[in-house]
Amino acid sequence: MAAKVVIEADGGSRGNPGPAGYGALVRDADSGALLAERAGAIGVATNNVAEYQGLIAGLRAAAEVAPDADVEVRMDSKLVVEQMSGRWKIKHPAMRPLAAEAAELVAARPAPVRYRWIPRERNKDADRLANEAMDAAAAGRTWEPSTPQSPDPAPVETPATRRPTGWVAPAPATWTVLLRHGQTKVSVEKRFGGLVDAPLTEVGLAQAAAAGARLRGEAFDAVITSPLRRARRTAEAALPGLVPAAGRDEVEFVVDEQLRETDFGAWEGLTFAEARERHPDELSAWLADPAVPPPGGESLAATIERVRLALDRHRAERPGGRLLVVTHMGPIKSAASLALAAGPAVFYRLHLGLASLTTIAWYADGPAVLHAFNDVSHLPGASLAGE
Repeated sequence: MAAKVVIEADGGSRGNPGPAGYGALVRDADSGALLAERAGAIGVATNNVAEYQGLIAGLRAAAEVAPDADVEVRMDSKLVVEQMSGRWKIKHPAMRPLAAEAAELVAARPAPVRYRWIPRERNKDADRLANEAMDAAAAGRTWEPSTPQSPDPAPVETPATRRPTGWVAPAPATWTVLLRHGQTKVSVEKRFGGLVDAPLTEVGLAQAAAAGARLRGEAFDAVITSPLRRARRTAEAALPGLVPAAGRDEVEFVVDEQLRETDFGAWEGLTFAEARERHPDELSAWLADPAVPPPGGESLAATIERVRLALDRHRAERPGGRLLVVTHMGPIKSAASLALAAGPAVFYRLHLGLASLTTIAWYADGPAVLHAFNDVSHLPGASLAGE
């Protein structure tokens, strides 16, 4: 067995975030002999998340084939190398659990793991594996190593390989019916209104009532609303007409801070034109990269992650249930992008009307299914103005 091994790891995303995958290999440090290859697709993620997944896969492989060897990790990700070496702080919330998982694998080894940054051209094998995994997932296949492995790695399932078909009955879904709030003065004037706590206009109140009438008599386990009053007032308009789901005495009413709108920071209350005039470079950067926040605000990627965690929690608390989620444009588009595994780019290709309904079925054993988006059939034509 090798006395010292080298892990070469990489990850990539076709969209950042977009369809992503990782690759890792373990070599004998003295002979260069290949001991293990690992790769897999991870759905929609950023480059950094994929790179961390590559590191974790490499550490797991080293634990299997060379549990007692000294380890040097070589990556072309300066971020991962510096963070795992303890020289850079881990600020992004999506990175922390991955770094913690990698640290646990390192702590289980008999000697400290060393990290070394290498240029991309010297990390071609790991990069190749990551691209092979992404290509396999795009074709609906699972990546398999090109040479026999010892021990043989378990295949990594991709979203495509887990998709329920008409031949297999999926497990019961947890349903979310997402209702966007009614009209406010901010929406009429087309201003950034993330955390601006604007009340509903008369038109907005009528829209909320129309949505409530549309849902009257339907069974729900819970109504879950953003704390902002435009959403809460819309939720309160719908609640009286709902009936409790089977086995429940009443429809639970929950206020969840994590379902608030995106915080637009310095742009709150401004029109798009005003934001461009005052912060032209920052606005261009925000439009180009979902990981870039407005000045003093929250990035699109952070909104999606916040909403994902909130919806995961509510579904876990009420598995197989039916939830009415009353919230805002950002969280509802986040949910739709998560269901479609489409990434933040889809935000700019979706129109979401005021007081509209979006319905998603979430399956524990497979991908989510978007059943309806931006349903405004309950609204009179006149109330569709001011969006």
